[in-house]
Amino acid sequence: MKIKSLYYITHIDNLPSIFERGILSHERIERTGAKFVSMFKGKTGDKSDIRKTRKVNLEDSGKNLLHYVSLLFQPRNPMMYRAITEIGKDKLAVLEISGAILNEIDAFIADGSAIDELTQFYPTTQGLKKLQQQWRVVQNEWWKECDGSKRKIMAEFLVPDQVEPKYIRSVIIADSLMTNWVQGAFDSFQFPIVCQPDMFFQPKQRIEIGENILLIDGGDIFFSELQTMTVTVNLQGVMGKGLALRAREQFPDVYVEYEKACRSKKVRVGYPYIYKREASVANELTDFKVYRGQIKNPMKWFLLFATKRHWRTNSRIEDIESGLNWLQQNCKEEGIQSLAMSALGCALGGLNWADVAPLMCKYLNGIGIPIEIYLPREYPIQPEHLTESHLLSL
Repeated sequence: MKIKSLYYITHIDNLPSIFERGILSHERIERTGAKFVSMFKGKTGDKSDIRKTRKVNLEDSGKNLLHYVSLLFQPRNPMMYRAITEIGKDKLAVLEISGAILNEIDAFIADGSAIDELTQFYPTTQGLKKLQQQWRVVQNEWWKECDGSKRKIMAEFLVPDQVEPKYIRSVIIADSLMTNWVQGAFDSFQFPIVCQPDMFFQPKQRIEIGENILLIDGGDIFFSELQTMTVTVNLQGVMGKGLALRAREQFPDVYVEYEKACRSKKVRVGYPYIYKREASVANELTDFKVYRGQIKNPMKWFLLFATKRHWRTNSRIEDIESGLNWLQQNCKEEGIQSLAMSALGCALGGLNWADVAPLMCKYLNGIGIPIEIYLPREYPIQPEHLTESHLLSL
């Protein structure tokens, strides 16, 4: 395992100071009076207070976490998700730090979020061996509380006092429109500015279609802010591949509900089944509790849409149409306020986007709720099949 880069998430207003003085620990910021803008709107008793009380109990005279700069091995994590919900992606930047920083003396590795009581601290060499055992978890795109992945994905490299500017390799931002601001903020520094929206849970592109539809290119449907997320399923209660497998692994209760619905014949072709889940997905995805009003639709519903009669067979376009017709007639009555959908039957189902997308738009355009349709990742879409003239042709 060779680590080329680590990452530091910060408020974008901190960039000029960081490029002049380096990344400072909270203790040094307070001691020197350096200007610092928090990523969190936060309340007192939040992360910084926990870091004051948690000590790195190794061979370092008992310093607490505020004496260290925290670098991350995976910036796309619960802390980033929380920061986006609180202050927005446009106020955040990620600094890419050279892996050479791992040679710093007196540094430590935390095998998860350093403020979590289950997390252990190790000298760098020992910590890297520990990290190698959980590297797949650290590099994953999602996490959950019960298996420890939410804690482990936030593994940290703790550098005492300061990270010098020489270690900074690039600035990563969410939106290309921010590039000019960043360049103007420190135009005397020659650091590459990289636009990488997926690191900030953002799609590559959003395309408006008709009255209420957004086509989403490159996004993750399970991080959508819309109220209801669609999971394509079969009638046998099998979630073995694709989005269904992801739902089974990330939200086990969805799988349990789906199996029960299949046994009772509530999952049928032409009649999508709605699981009106009450647990807050937002609190599962962030590292601190999210309060009402901080994020749109924290309580997610799951629409189980049967696109296959049997998990071994391909989807039938007439089954897609019958399910869409039910949605058009019943979505408001069922309480669906907004809906995120995959390209139904276009991945493992064997259908083609060019045929399915106009059908989806025929039934979903103008139904009075926001709709997101996530483009297939399995093959490129021809530009002419993303136009209103094609998608609204039926």
